[in-house]
Amino acid sequence: MSAYAHLAERYGTPLYVYDLDRVEAAREALKAALPEAVDLFYAVKANPHAEVAAAVRGADRTRAEISSTGELAVAIEAGFAAADCLYTGPGKTTGELDVAIGRGVRTFSAESPGDLRRIGRVADRHGVVVDCLLRVNSAAAKATTSSIRMTGAPSQFGLDSETLPDVLPELTRVPGTRLAGAHFFPLSSAADEESLIAEFQHTIGLAARLHEDLGLPLRLLDIGGGFSVPYATPGPRARYDKLRSELESALDTSFPRWRDGEPRIACESGRYLVGDGGTLLCGVVNVKESRQRRFVVLDAGINTFGGLSGLGRLLPAKISTAAEPVQVASLVGPLCTPGDVLARDVPLPDLAPGDVLEIPNAGAYGPSASLLAFLGRPAPAEVVVRGDEVLSVSRLDYRRVYGPAT
Repeated sequence: MSAYAHLAERYGTPLYVYDLDRVEAAREALKAALPEAVDLFYAVKANPHAEVAAAVRGADRTRAEISSTGELAVAIEAGFAAADCLYTGPGKTTGELDVAIGRGVRTFSAESPGDLRRIGRVADRHGVVVDCLLRVNSAAAKATTSSIRMTGAPSQFGLDSETLPDVLPELTRVPGTRLAGAHFFPLSSAADEESLIAEFQHTIGLAARLHEDLGLPLRLLDIGGGFSVPYATPGPRARYDKLRSELESALDTSFPRWRDGEPRIACESGRYLVGDGGTLLCGVVNVKESRQRRFVVLDAGINTFGGLSGLGRLLPAKISTAAEPVQVASLVGPLCTPGDVLARDVPLPDLAPGDVLEIPNAGAYGPSASLLAFLGRPAPAEVVVRGDEVLSVSRLDYRRVYGPAT
């Protein structure tokens, strides 16, 4: 039932397969959809496998967006320069800032005045001045549909845009920091191209007003992401045929010199770049009936793929199969909790213990976004391939990846 069945036989299940050819194709597709002068940040959180991150990096302007010292270590291993990383997140500790600045990170997204001051204190102690983008939580959100909105409501993310007139003068004088621009990330996974374009237009217009009305420095403007790919269900990445021209038009109106780097414009993406490059192989352990409902018990559950399912981001998973569906059943995992469900009442072929199922578009938010430590089950194996060639086989050790507390 799976194109990678031979890998499941060799390495067992559950098993992730990452195809670097598909990752690189996604990167090129996104670059082609964006204006040429726009920089691209890879959100390492989407898939922190170093070989996958290296495939995203390629040999061009792609940079890394990171939110921990563990992700910094992955980015450096993948070939990203620390000085080219954007360090984000609302809860940066003094310890992790010490590590990041000590390793050469020089650009941060500040989520609050307290966050900015903490960054400045650590930078000052290191004898450096770091560039900081102010993450802005817009008071007005566009009426666009998305799996997750991250603006327009009270939030731990960003400075409320209506407070900037009062706090900006203080923020421009924080020792150890230099305000370099603004960071927006209003939504994740826009429903369609029109919604994504409207959100970017809104962000660009707001940034221009903040620059003109308040004097917010804008050497770098990160307008965020929202690029979409199916999640754990069959289907292609979204196409963005009009995005480049619409972005160029909006930027020409608000920032006539943006093509010359005044300001530099950046977007960021995680799932779009790696989502369809990953496939999860699951073994069928048991098939059972309970009060007129059928359950297919897999060796992969929310400890393998689904740590974010509580946000509605994973369910319902669907399998790839050439066989005709003949039954309706729920896909459940092996954990001792009723919450271990990957999909409810989905059409499936006839299955038996020992069969291998393939969940497509599983390259983003996989093992590292799951409940790896729950019940002490081993992490799934991860195989990196190019076509038919196996490049590496590994198993995530979250203690090694994320390191000691900082």
